[in-house]
Amino acid sequence: MLKCDFQYQHADFSLNVELEMQQSLLGIVGVSGSGKSTLLKNIVGLLKPDQGYIQFNQHILVDTRQNIHLPMHRRKITLIFQQALLFPHLNVKQNLCYAEKWLAPSERKFQFDDIVDLLDLNGLIQRKARQLSGGEAQRVSIGRALLSSPNLLLLDEPLTGLDVQLKQQILPFFKRMKDELNVPMIYVTHHLEELEYLEADTLQLNHGQLQHN
Repeated sequence: MLKCDFQYQHADFSLNVELEMQQSLLGIVGVSGSGKSTLLKNIVGLLKPDQGYIQFNQHILVDTRQNIHLPMHRRKITLIFQQALLFPHLNVKQNLCYAEKWLAPSERKFQFDDIVDLLDLNGLIQRKARQLSGGEAQRVSIGRALLSSPNLLLLDEPLTGLDVQLKQQILPFFKRMKDELNVPMIYVTHHLEELEYLEADTLQLNHGQLQHN
């Protein structure tokens, strides 16, 4: 599914990754500054490894020896950030539909109504993004990501900044996504209990080095 063997160097920080993902949900846990976001940004294409390769479903995304660096928009990989980056002047439906408008109908993996039901967004459809709570906004962000029909979904500490009650409300949605959608996910966090709840195979990222947890 996903194979990575690369090095990324920036200032005094070095990330060395050797990873082979075959499961539907891979969890990566590590403290702040361990390189979790840097890892995801290399996979999605926001950063470029100094050496090595990244391959997904037999497609080479990066190979420094062959001078291959596939642009981000051609990778069909979506990254969900710690904070929901919604268009504040648009309502929820418009934010969700923005992800679909660049796709031909034949490329769409999910139906709009199915994603709205999965994430329990029916009561929010006409609300402006700026009127949403943190947890509501993050669910919309997840829905928009799914409606972009990614082949791989990357979640960068998606519950950061939410209180315990909101985390407990949103984690079941991730569990449903794992169980009901055929989209592989990499979920990074510094809270191991989130990955235990999701029953994710887990790796530890420590000072730029991946280790089995």
